[in-house]
Amino acid sequence: MRTLCASTLIGEFFVIGFAGLVAMKSEDLSNATVWTVCGIGMLLSVLLCGVITRPGGVQLGWALQIALVAGGFFIPMMYILGLLFGALWWASVHYGRKIDEAKARWAAQEATG
Repeated sequence: MRTLCASTLIGEFFVIGFAGLVAMKSEDLSNATVWTVCGIGMLLSVLLCGVITRPGGVQLGWALQIALVAGGFFIPMMYILGLLFGALWWASVHYGRKIDEAKARWAAQEATG
């Protein structure tokens, strides 16, 4: 699960950075605000890669997905990108757990066989 989730989070790192570049063109937002919010989001996406397997890591990942969708209030394209990354996050968690379970079964079979 860790590899799939970390891959999704690194992709989000880049999307948040590019969203910041787009948001800079908005006359309603100051550059300081844009880069403070985007910088926190980018930092969180990288830090989550390291804590994804710890308790609460997946829930923090979901919070980041919600924040990406909420970014659509400022950059409308983020609604679509946020939903896409939310779907990727779900798939990473769901299928990552299935892969981890299969690996555990194979390791148990090798240990007994």
